[in-house]
Amino acid sequence: MAELACTPGQTVGPFFGIALSYPGDSQLVADEHPDAIRLHGTVYDGAGAGVPDALLELWQADGDGRIPRQAGSLRRAGAGLAEFTGFGRAATDADGHYRFTTVAPGSVDGRAPFFAIAVFARGLLHRLFTRAYLPSPDLEGDQLLARVDTPRRATLLCVDENDSGRVGYRFDIHLQGPSETVFLTYRDDMR
Repeated sequence: MAELACTPGQTVGPFFGIALSYPGDSQLVADEHPDAIRLHGTVYDGAGAGVPDALLELWQADGDGRIPRQAGSLRRAGAGLAEFTGFGRAATDADGHYRFTTVAPGSVDGRAPFFAIAVFARGLLHRLFTRAYLPSPDLEGDQLLARVDTPRRATLLCVDENDSGRVGYRFDIHLQGPSETVFLTYRDDMR
């Protein structure tokens, strides 16, 4: 029997609206949560236009720097939401904008706090990985940031935005071009 050839991770599409979204997917905590923050931004293509059909996945530690490990990330319990699982998904709108409601991640093992983000979009055969670091005095000592050329580090930093007393951060993602976001490569044993 002949062995079948491998196929790309994505052949046509994307088809994110069919099976990947679920109620409350971008709400890791309820808007009313006392520590709720907003993480939002725009995904841009190489020409600087917003990407209207991208999907972002977010993983993070909780506010105390603990990495949640329980199952149930796809079950949100309405306004109260389920126990914080550190995972969410957000699709971009027609202008390429996305938004998460979550908590600020705490420092894990003394590292600068960050959101781990995966980007799925048209033209990508495989997802892209990046980090969105919160403004923090710990940034200078972060091992990953230290390996990134100084002019490119800004592409990994959130911009602090407080809107009407609500804590928020903006993190734009540029898939190509002069402001291209730094994307990470992981070996299978390092994820």
